[in-house]
Amino acid sequence: MTDHSLTPVIRVLRTCLHLMVAALLALASVLAVAGDAPYAPGVIAAAVLLFAVYVTGPALPRLRTSTPAAALWLSVVALLWMVLLALTQDGVWLAFPLFFVQLHLLPLRWALPAVAATTATAVAGFGWHTHTLSVGTVIGPGLGAAVAVAVVLGYQALYRESEQRRRLIEELTAARSELAAAEHAAGVLAERERLAREIHDTLAQGLSSIQLLLRAAERAIPQRPESALGHVRQARRAAVDNLAEARRFVRALSPPDLETGSLPAALERLCTTTARTAGLVVHCQVSGVPTALPTPQEVALLRIAQSALANTVQHAAADRVELTLSYMDTEVALDIVDDGAGFVPAHVPAPGSAAVTGTGFGLAAMRARARALHGTLVVESAPGEGTAVAVTLPCPAAPAPDAAGTPDTAADRAAAPPGPLPGGTRTDTAKGSAT
Repeated sequence: MTDHSLTPVIRVLRTCLHLMVAALLALASVLAVAGDAPYAPGVIAAAVLLFAVYVTGPALPRLRTSTPAAALWLSVVALLWMVLLALTQDGVWLAFPLFFVQLHLLPLRWALPAVAATTATAVAGFGWHTHTLSVGTVIGPGLGAAVAVAVVLGYQALYRESEQRRRLIEELTAARSELAAAEHAAGVLAERERLAREIHDTLAQGLSSIQLLLRAAERAIPQRPESALGHVRQARRAAVDNLAEARRFVRALSPPDLETGSLPAALERLCTTTARTAGLVVHCQVSGVPTALPTPQEVALLRIAQSALANTVQHAAADRVELTLSYMDTEVALDIVDDGAGFVPAHVPAPGSAAVTGTGFGLAAMRARARALHGTLVVESAPGEGTAVAVTLPCPAAPAPDAAGTPDTAADRAAAPPGPLPGGTRTDTAKGSAT
């Protein structure tokens, strides 16, 4: 046990033990002088020498780390104590603090024999001075030894328990720090993923649209200046919209299209914008009774639609895209189908892959958005057969269908006839154009 591990209470007890030794030595000396004993100078000399040796003990660091050094020091103290006991019977009282010192410095297997020897010496010395050996003469030192052993063993047990608790607290503190660090790292990673998805679905797609428009304007400038001016104006509007998107996703707010209208209206505007800028035929259809969805689900569906349409424009070489939003009893589904070149989904490289830098993130981001809301995303495609992206998210129960029998199941959705949208845009079924 080191000094820094001692509690203030233990330091006080140790100080009290040292003061007890000094007081008992002073008492033996005073009694010898007061009684005009012929051996009084010897008692004083033995007491002073014993006190000098005793006080040097705490100043010796090896006594707390080396059992042989402690045993040697205790042997010198015990020898001087026996000299004092031989000179005066009042030296018997020093046996009690010696019990504690022996139990404190020596291992238990050595301390108990030392305490027993000290007890026997105290009984013998006191009996030699009184020339009698009574029951009280034996019980007194023996009871003191028993009390000392019980106190020290109890203290050691409490100390071990305290150390175990201290280590447990340190381990819990370290584990809590590690958990906090892990949670912070996970939060940082989640925020990076969120920003990556938002940048991919907004800034990246917007810049891609601006690039296509400016490229078309560049080609049209020599022969069709008015058409080029129209492309430039569309690019300017796309830049304004992109800037608004950037400002809002930095503040973790809803997309502008959702702030000013419903999800079906936002998807219709997205389809109209894509058709105008990319030269595709993009049809938008709503199946079922539109229901107000939680903001995270609406944002996820809009972003997935943006990413899927952007992939179609950039990679599919398609002529026609069908987008269908279906409201069902407990789910909402979004299908984006094109008649483009198609691909093998299993061959798409992972995001950041060294094989094809900058690809593969769109599908991963769409899957991450669906997974974060306990939904599913399925991509079906094959070379030359177009691509179908289907995402399904859980949602609150939609209102009961009206008398006309609004379709609310996957089968009804597939069989539902085309109908007009609020904006007058022609609508077709979602699956027929790509297969």
